[in-house]
Amino acid sequence: MKDVLYAPWRDEYVTNEKIEGCVFCHISKSSDNDSELHVLYRDAFCFIVMNRYPYTPGHFMIIPHMHTDKLEELPSETWLHMSTLAQKCVRLLKEGIHAHGVNIGMNLGKAGGAGIAEHIHMHLVPRWKRDTNFMTSIAQSRVYSTDFIRIYEKIKSLIPHYITYD
Repeated sequence: MKDVLYAPWRDEYVTNEKIEGCVFCHISKSSDNDSELHVLYRDAFCFIVMNRYPYTPGHFMIIPHMHTDKLEELPSETWLHMSTLAQKCVRLLKEGIHAHGVNIGMNLGKAGGAGIAEHIHMHLVPRWKRDTNFMTSIAQSRVYSTDFIRIYEKIKSLIPHYITYD
């Protein structure tokens, strides 16, 4: 007999309306729905959005508004801006939610592991000592230790303290 892990919060993923086209372009163009889409920040170059199905609490992405699947074609100005935001966001995660470390990564292309390969994006995944356990290895399940909306609201409240431009 196979064990089943009940996860009612995933129902939204299965029953939610499918977005036609690129989901990141949809978010980029939908600034009126930032709260509903869990956008943390946006400016002329990019936006920061929570990962709806995170590896750890507080996992979010920095995404350029420009639709491209090729990092090598992203304007240098946009890439440098994303890198500057990444530095500020690492500080936010370490100081603001007390992460012990942060994984930063980009999966480029389907072969590179990208779930949404048509639009590049940079993941920032906060990590804590002992944040992995047998559940992921044995049961192929993750235990999410805090409510998604609660961590979204916490990080959103910290953004103005960490992302400022003089």
